[in-house]
Amino acid sequence: MKQHITTIGFDADDTLWHNEQFFKLTEARFLDILRDYAEPNHLYDRLLDAERRNLGRYGFGIKGFVLSMIETAMDVTSDRVPARILRQIIEAGHEMLEHPVELLPHARTAVEVAAEDHRVVLITKGDLLDQERKLAASGLGDMFDAVEIVSNKTAAVYHDIFTRHGDGAERAMMIGNSMKSDVLPPIEAGGWGVFVPHGDSWALEHAEPPTGHIRFAEIEDLSQIAVILQQVRSQI
Repeated sequence: MKQHITTIGFDADDTLWHNEQFFKLTEARFLDILRDYAEPNHLYDRLLDAERRNLGRYGFGIKGFVLSMIETAMDVTSDRVPARILRQIIEAGHEMLEHPVELLPHARTAVEVAAEDHRVVLITKGDLLDQERKLAASGLGDMFDAVEIVSNKTAAVYHDIFTRHGDGAERAMMIGNSMKSDVLPPIEAGGWGVFVPHGDSWALEHAEPPTGHIRFAEIEDLSQIAVILQQVRSQI
């Protein structure tokens, strides 16, 4: 008996709506306001190091990013960073948290197509309040059978989610823009991983694709959801 896919997971940030571009803009703003203290490339590297160190402390999201910027500003100034600069960094974070949600092309249609014959689950990581805000503002909230906001995306996390909200990872597909978080872990859990590239990507989310894996697929954009589902049906 064929084990058809019954559950489809969607990533949120930079899969269904824009996100990373606001981090890039704020990052550029940060490099500019600290230009008198460090060269941009050096400052960028120090910020990335701080983000990497702090993932285990703060998790993913804007608040951790802001704290990493503040830590970097203190480091490059030997703790002499002016209060006005700290205030600018905090204000930049506030603006990110208040930015309107802009859906990516084909996002709504893709979820509708997936929901015709499957359970659909939103699986996103980051700050709980911010992710809830963006989902509510997106207008897509009522389209999902379940929403999971997690601290990290691992094979064990996907196995648990697809067991609770579906028929197990073996009969599930995850769709997202991060090879590291949305593709490799669900494949490791036994499911499908579909990569949807996005122009902006965070350096810490980079990973090599599992080229040749039978449960890996890549699409140009969300308009190809129906095509990839048909292709998968023909293989199982």
